[in-house]
Amino acid sequence: MRSRSETLAAYLMLAPALAALAIFRIYPIAATVWGSLCTESFVVAGKQIFVGAANYVDLMKDPIFWKTIWVTIKLNLVINPFQVCLAFGLALMVNQNFRGIGFYRLLFFIPIGVSLPIACVVWRIMLDPNSGLIDSLLAALRIPNQPFLISQNQALWCIVAIASWKGVSFWMIFLWAGLQDVPRELQEAAKIDGAGAVQRLLRITLPLLKRPLLFVLVTDTAVNFLLFVPMFLLTGGGPSYSTNVLMYEAYKTGFVYGEMGRALAIVMVMLTLVVATVIIQFQLFRQEQS
Repeated sequence: MRSRSETLAAYLMLAPALAALAIFRIYPIAATVWGSLCTESFVVAGKQIFVGAANYVDLMKDPIFWKTIWVTIKLNLVINPFQVCLAFGLALMVNQNFRGIGFYRLLFFIPIGVSLPIACVVWRIMLDPNSGLIDSLLAALRIPNQPFLISQNQALWCIVAIASWKGVSFWMIFLWAGLQDVPRELQEAAKIDGAGAVQRLLRITLPLLKRPLLFVLVTDTAVNFLLFVPMFLLTGGGPSYSTNVLMYEAYKTGFVYGEMGRALAIVMVMLTLVVATVIIQFQLFRQEQS
């Protein structure tokens, strides 16, 4: 059995990590939960008044809030599998050895070095319906000019394209690292046995890459639920709330309209959706493993 001095020494060594966990993880969550149950006093600035579930009840009655939830879910249903599949395809490509592969690897890594705000500004110029590069290319192909970011039907998919251009290369790195751990001996043995490229991919590569894929999917989901910059810089949640996701709605509610309690309630709803989605992803992964 461990002596008291060993136990105390262990706690002392863990104390900095536990303190950091409490300060940077537990306290912000607890403060968010409490703040979502309060409202700000207009009489005494900074004073919180406990109102219970009133903020949540108001949200449930707000049709714009429900539309925002639907936009957030629709965005994540599309962007998460799209980014993971594209990142996996690029990882398979950069994992090959052929002449000029160094140039392609450099080309795919360029978006990582560009910050998201700068990427949004560049893409806004390119998607300008009057003088943008994309519409100029479409005109050369005799395709009519497209409204892109000012279209209710196209704006969200433009956000998907911009966020994917920026994020896919980053997720590709993790999958590429996972591919490096796939034993080449297995690939060569399967090739000798007559297995084609698709069979090797489905029976060897994917089963051995499940953990990196799960990590990328879960992390990508969390990141995209918090996607904010493109909406802030490009669309303002519009047109007609077509890009108004929960994170941007929380920002507007708290810092534009000054309803911090309601904004924190939106954050709690978003956190619940993220946790539920991640749990479902882990459960599906476990079922495939069993």
